[in-house]
Amino acid sequence: MKKVLPIVLLLFFVDVTAQGNDESRIRQAIEDFFMGFHAKDSVLMKQSVGEGVIVQTVGRTKEGEAILRTEDFDKFLKSIVSIPDSVDFQEKLLSVNIQFDGAMASAWTPYEFWYKGAFSHCGVNSFQLFKDKGEWKIIYLIDTRRREGCGK
Repeated sequence: MKKVLPIVLLLFFVDVTAQGNDESRIRQAIEDFFMGFHAKDSVLMKQSVGEGVIVQTVGRTKEGEAILRTEDFDKFLKSIVSIPDSVDFQEKLLSVNIQFDGAMASAWTPYEFWYKGAFSHCGVNSFQLFKDKGEWKIIYLIDTRRREGCGK
């Protein structure tokens, strides 16, 4: 028993360290995406996503009904890059809740969006990530957007 306990403890700490490394790398992929987003840097944004990434938004029609919009990622990048430098915007993540199993991860990130220094809207981002050849990549991003119930 005395010989088994150190091995079990070692395996436990190796597993905890690996989980911590994965969690920090998942968080880094999301942070890199937003660094590129705020810098209007399509190269940095592309580096944080996987091939065929899907981008969707859950919103509301003028009548108040839920609507799901799918956006082509390249068009999304072009829209971000085309924002004039004089326009200040920031998406502030309020928290990041990460769960993962093997090569699949999910992150839930409530946010506030600020435009030209004023609060614009809030919502939640849901990221799905895949560990591709040891690197975490965003493969799916869906968000919600609303002006009510934002705690403002």
